[in-house]
Amino acid sequence: MAPNLMTKKAAVPKGNSVRVRPEEAPKPEVKVKKKGFSLFKLLDRYTNVDFLFQEGVPTKYLPHVLFLTGVTLFYIGNTHYAEKTIRKIAKLKIETEDLRADYTTLKSDYMEASKQSEVARNVAPLGLVESSSPPYQVIVPVDEY
Repeated sequence: MAPNLMTKKAAVPKGNSVRVRPEEAPKPEVKVKKKGFSLFKLLDRYTNVDFLFQEGVPTKYLPHVLFLTGVTLFYIGNTHYAEKTIRKIAKLKIETEDLRADYTTLKSDYMEASKQSEVARNVAPLGLVESSSPPYQVIVPVDEY
């Protein structure tokens, strides 16, 4: 057989042994420069809520949180609805003022055109003339009709 196919059998079975870890070189200390003011450090200091989650998620506060979330969403929606309504009212107010001006103009034109002198002048080309005698009332006896 070829020599590369032959393997030696170990005389002693291998057992579990403790591994020796190589000694780790100590890491050089990095000096952190402190900055003057940090907004995030300030927020982290005053809004630290880690104590709430030490024993897991606090489900006893869930109904209150959901209620406040619902109230907040309702408040935001109501604000948007009110602003939209105010915009509609302003638009309708402008439109109403335009229509009122049109109405006033048309009414004055109609009043001018319905004067007796204007009517007589407009029907003169048709051959109609104004009567110079006053109108009289025709009385019909009751038994004739």
